[in-house]
Parts: sequence; C-alpha cells; structure tokens
Amino acid sequence: MFRSGQFVADQLGSVTDAQIQPNGVDLTLEAILEQTTAGRIGREGTTIGERTAIDPDDGVYRLAPGAYVAQYAETVGVPEEHIGFILPRSSLMRNSCMLHTAVWDAGYEGKGEGLLTVGHPIDIEAGARIGQFVLASADHEGLYQGSYQHERL
Repeated sequence: MFRSGQFVADQLGSVTDAQIQPNGVDLTLEAILEQTTAGRIGREGTTIGERTAIDPDDGVYRLAPGAYVAQYAETVGVPEEHIGFILPRSSLMRNSCMLHTAVWDAGYEGKGEGLLTVGHPIDIEAGARIGQFVLASADHEGLYQGSYQHERL
C-alpha cells in the first residue's frame, strides 16, 4: 500500500505545502552534475566516475541532450517497514526528459540523486520540482547500511 503525501512529508521534515501531493512529495533540484570519467561496477565494489558541477546561468540550467546527475535538495528518510521510490514529474517527460532512480531501502537517509536524461534541449531552474518521492509499505529484514547511507548530509 502506498502512503499519503502527508505521511511522506512527515518523513522528510522541511518541505513546503506546495510540495505535498496526494500520494507523495515533490523533490526539488539542488544541482546538476556531468560525469567526466569512467566509473566501475565490480564484484568487490563500485567506483563513481569524476563529476563536474554545471553552473546555472542566472539560476537556470540550460541543458543539451545527454545524461546528467540531478541532486535533490531535500533529505530523504525511508522509515522501517517501507520502501521508497522517486518518480519523474510529468512535466519532465512532456519535455522529452526522464528521471531514473533506484529503489530506496528501509533505513536509508540522505540527499540522493538520480539520472536525468535529456532528449531535447531544456531549461530547468535551480529549485524546480523535478521528481516525486513516494513510500509504500514493505516487508524487509534489516535496514539499509550501504555506502550511500547519509550521503551529502
């Protein structure tokens, strides 16, 4: 069962009323990065490629088609007995963009990021709402203790 937007908001702390939706909370854009070197995913661990922050032009990111890392401004917390998902806002898809994210396990806390794929040039303001965080009830054993726990906090 998916939880209400107000329940999700209570897990995030500082969000505006405009961010609270019936079934989730809108997450805003804090920064956009471009990966500049190769990463590696192996059996013994992961190496993230180097990234360069893109500077907004007068508060606006002017993005050409390509792949970018979008960092969220809000601290996300996934409570016990839940699983989190971040879905793109429909305005991104209607502008030929997509936000890709992974499952957020119970116990995760941090200021995460997603893969922003741009299919056609777009301007995105810093602080714009780009994704919606939703929580669903879920059975699990243990809590998230991975390398991204408390990222960017």
